[in-house]
Amino acid sequence: MTRLKSAPAAFLSAAPLLFVLLWSTGFLGTKGAARNADPFAYLTVRFVLAAGLMALLTAALRAPWPTRAQAGRAAVTGLLLHAGYLGGVTTAIWLGLPAGVTSVLVGVQPLLTGLLSWPVLGERVTARQWSGLALGFVGVLLVMEGRVTGGLGSPAALGAAAFALICTTAGTLYQRRVGGDMPLLGGTAAQYVASAAALGAITLARGGGVIHWNAEFILSLTWLVLVLSVGAILLLMRLLRDLPAARVNSLFYLVPPLAVLESWLLYGERLSGVSLAGLALCVAGVALAAAPPRPR
Repeated sequence: MTRLKSAPAAFLSAAPLLFVLLWSTGFLGTKGAARNADPFAYLTVRFVLAAGLMALLTAALRAPWPTRAQAGRAAVTGLLLHAGYLGGVTTAIWLGLPAGVTSVLVGVQPLLTGLLSWPVLGERVTARQWSGLALGFVGVLLVMEGRVTGGLGSPAALGAAAFALICTTAGTLYQRRVGGDMPLLGGTAAQYVASAAALGAITLARGGGVIHWNAEFILSLTWLVLVLSVGAILLLMRLLRDLPAARVNSLFYLVPPLAVLESWLLYGERLSGVSLAGLALCVAGVALAAAPPRPR
């Protein structure tokens, strides 16, 4: 009985770090996929494969399928968290917005989520958590210092990044508010079905898209589907079910610094002293924002 009771606590201790590590690799995987495919065509294929895998897991494990009402709510979450967020980020970069600028703009998400957590969810954000959210955002700005090149891009690109920010914030709050009873595997499959249908329609409306099925694209797509769209998303859905939204979203502050470190290790990209200082601030900010409230 003691082991059973300690399992959820152990999971909640390890899951945030595991989620951040997995999520941070999405930048590297997307880089390999985007160099060989139309962005919307690639995302459609990714979501179709992810939906199939989730459906197979649901059937193989005899996990519950969502009811019609649950599937409808899961579809809304999927359109916001998957199609809207990834579609917006991909479009922004495709239109010429530098990846560093895109990361900083979307990095406002934890602050925006914290601001809306109380009126939307009734979850109180403490002064210590606000301090952590603000400190983490400053850290993200420092990490990206010196990595923003090529200007700010077109108004359309900025609009796409803003759209991604709105979608990921709204999706997080919506899932936290109405997704507590969603079956984890079957509900996530419904999210991907809705996302694949939406981006597939956009791909067809744009006249289709070219995909070069070379080794780089296949390896990148495999990683993005298995590790990001299955592993990381299931962790995120579980964290949103068990933890307050502001605490979960503070973890996203660690993603840009880890992506910078991974780019430095794999591609030899510059890592300045300012970026290292920003990384330290991000860690400190997450430690403040994600700490559980002290008992009164």
